[in-house]
Amino acid sequence: MSRIKEAFAHGKAFIPFITCGDPDLETTAACVRECVKNGASLIELGIPFSDPTAEGPVIQGANLRALLGGVTTDQVFDLVRDLRRDVTVPMVFMTYANVVFSYGMDRFLSRAAEAGMNGLILPDVPFEEKEEFAPACRKYGLELVSLIAPTSEGRISEIARAAEGFVYCVSSLGVTGVRSEITTDIGAMVALVRQANPGIPCAVGFGISTPEQARKMASLSDGAIVGSAIIKILAQYGKDAPEHVGAYVKSMTDALKEC
Repeated sequence: MSRIKEAFAHGKAFIPFITCGDPDLETTAACVRECVKNGASLIELGIPFSDPTAEGPVIQGANLRALLGGVTTDQVFDLVRDLRRDVTVPMVFMTYANVVFSYGMDRFLSRAAEAGMNGLILPDVPFEEKEEFAPACRKYGLELVSLIAPTSEGRISEIARAAEGFVYCVSSLGVTGVRSEITTDIGAMVALVRQANPGIPCAVGFGISTPEQARKMASLSDGAIVGSAIIKILAQYGKDAPEHVGAYVKSMTDALKEC
């Protein structure tokens, strides 16, 4: 079994997203460890980028704060190496094609794997262009996670058949951000994925912020992904955020145990 799939082997997976370097790398490391301590199954780490097109204002703000703080991709790799001294859950990068290209694809992927990452999510790379990255990812043992959205419709089965690690189900149209209500028929999306590729887990992200939403989305899938709600805690508390992030993650993982 792949390392990423292992995150879904013991019940519903809670997957927090954190932008590296917001407000600084030490706080990021402390937040990741708090997430793991409080039951997170897999960690998504965002590499700061100046034009994160899939992100709403909350995560855009985190990218800006990290970049203004001088965070570099090399420092992010160093952060992962440090985390891997004691963090054993799977970790994936969520970033953009330009970050990979500007660093050099082979160099980026080899260093990510060497640092201890397990996969990569590139929200600006459509399925039709996935093969530009997939062979290089496989070369270094990284799984390239696919996204499906409400607009994917007839392509969901095709995307699912080629999926690795897990399928990221985008719950809402538009960019990331907290939503009061999620109206997409997630159950139908997940059913299509499972029909096409029974062995691939599905986790739902975009818009989830409360334990109730997480429980509902995880009851329809294999897990819940939360970014903006965590970034809001970081924006509010800064360097004092880790304990608050930990408490929030515990509330979410407790909710998922009820599924």
